[in-house]
Amino acid sequence: MKKLFKIILNTIPRPILIRLSYIARPLLAFYLKGNTYTDPIDGKSFKSFLPYGYGNQRNNVLSPSTLSLERHRLLWLYLKNNTDFFSAEKKVLHFAPEQCFIKRFKDLNNLDYTTTDLVSPIADVKADICNLPFEDNSYDVILCNHVLEHIPDDTKAMQELYRVMTPGGYGVFQIPQDLSRAETFEDNSITDRKERAKIFGQYDHVRVYGRDYFDKLRSIGFKVEEVDYTTQLSEEDIKKYCLAKGEIIPVVYK
Repeated sequence: MKKLFKIILNTIPRPILIRLSYIARPLLAFYLKGNTYTDPIDGKSFKSFLPYGYGNQRNNVLSPSTLSLERHRLLWLYLKNNTDFFSAEKKVLHFAPEQCFIKRFKDLNNLDYTTTDLVSPIADVKADICNLPFEDNSYDVILCNHVLEHIPDDTKAMQELYRVMTPGGYGVFQIPQDLSRAETFEDNSITDRKERAKIFGQYDHVRVYGRDYFDKLRSIGFKVEEVDYTTQLSEEDIKKYCLAKGEIIPVVYK
């Protein structure tokens, strides 16, 4: 199954994958139904999760029912337990909306919820993150997860995110990050897809972020909190929800 999933991820364009997943998801959830692991987003349990990864595949990480990954489940728990996201009235902007979140967030009566992306077939607004069609200071919460590593001019993207966030607002800007690196690494001379996937995690990533990612956000004007939310969870919950221990949630404030 790992080999099959790797071939699918690396050969089928992402917009088509998104559409096909709506058909495959209920079949996978039925086949893997069990009691060992639980997806906290929908509360369903399975005998195992699915493998995932464009380069090196990680075992037991993709939820069959919501298609959430470790970072999605961690973010859900953080928003649910540590914020008023699910209860207070908020105007929310969500970039590259993940399937595990989009319908659930749309159904929340307290949210004025807008999704945006340049290519995603399930986004409300087609927009370039470096040139957003939204007014200044217009969104209380911005979710922009695993997007910036795809953007050549991430400084401009960060400036746009800061511009459209309301004073006192907050955002979650998760990225694939190597915390052992002091500095972010880019090399546009590497053009082979397999080599880029090996070095950057995916062939379409333009950089691998180091710890200076937080400093760059601060240079734009954001206040940054580096949240290691797994330290607030029990070992049993980390195992049950298939979370990545030590993963940082970058929470930013304006």
